[in-house]
Amino acid sequence: MITIESVFGERIGSIISESTGKIRSINQKYATPTIKLSGGAKFALLFLRLYLIFLVSLLVYKFWTIIHGVA
Repeated sequence: MITIESVFGERIGSIISESTGKIRSINQKYATPTIKLSGGAKFALLFLRLYLIFLVSLLVYKFWTIIHGVA
């Protein structure tokens, strides 16, 4: 298995390992939400998530048509 230290070197690898450990502990701490959302807030977040997926797919489509020269 390739370690971070073998890819980036000992000094940079240890810095990256420390940072990822901190990030991992923060993610574990906030994995479960502590506040309750209302129905309207849940709907708004769902709508925003779907809108974001739509915008990203539109961006990918536009990129694909530019690369392949489709008019």
